[in-house]
Amino acid sequence: MKNRKWILFFAALALIAWSAALMDKLKTHPRLGKPGINAEPIRGSLAMKIDLPERVLDFTSTNVPEPELVLDYLPQDTSYAERIYESADGFCVQATLVLMGADRTSIHNADYCLRGQGFNPDEKNVANILVGGAQPYQLPVSEWKVSGTFQRPGGGTVKATGVYVFWFVADGDETPDHFEMMKKLAMHLLKTGEMERWAYVSYFSSCAPGQEDAAFGRMKQLIAASVPDFQPPPASR
Repeated sequence: MKNRKWILFFAALALIAWSAALMDKLKTHPRLGKPGINAEPIRGSLAMKIDLPERVLDFTSTNVPEPELVLDYLPQDTSYAERIYESADGFCVQATLVLMGADRTSIHNADYCLRGQGFNPDEKNVANILVGGAQPYQLPVSEWKVSGTFQRPGGGTVKATGVYVFWFVADGDETPDHFEMMKKLAMHLLKTGEMERWAYVSYFSSCAPGQEDAAFGRMKQLIAASVPDFQPPPASR
């Protein structure tokens, strides 16, 4: 079993290195696939206009402008959207869309993103969310229970817990797993010469310790109702 884990680890490293080298070779003049989310072209740019719905169920929302850190860190052809949703009783969810252009480094491993914000994944699960609309379907997502210890402004520390839900979607395809997304991207590029344009969709909500399942239940309702506004169902469904 131990040897098998090492074999899988080195196979993953080899695949990532190979796909990165292949995409680096082709990214100067890439042939990009269609996005798997609704997006409008921006003249003179590979970046596209993407949006999250303003109102969903009983949630109102606030648009969050693209942070300066994102502008400085992500490739210039990255498309980005973020909203904070809040229900009447104060339950809040942060939703984010990141759409890659010709540079696949727009899409990051969720572990790195979370740890960079001070959170650690305590429990990782895969769940299916029934998405409504004209074509209802089961959307596979990663559902992680996370926690972190943060400094209080006045001194001392506080432990924060929450639920992080995410998935990756391209034209006619989706996966809740970053490594699987990288594999799909590389294989599609090798077979067709076209780089799939993947998007990274995430929802985060903080909650009291022990309330993660209840928070996820409410997040599922928001996700199921909001996804049809920006993500068409896969063509095969």
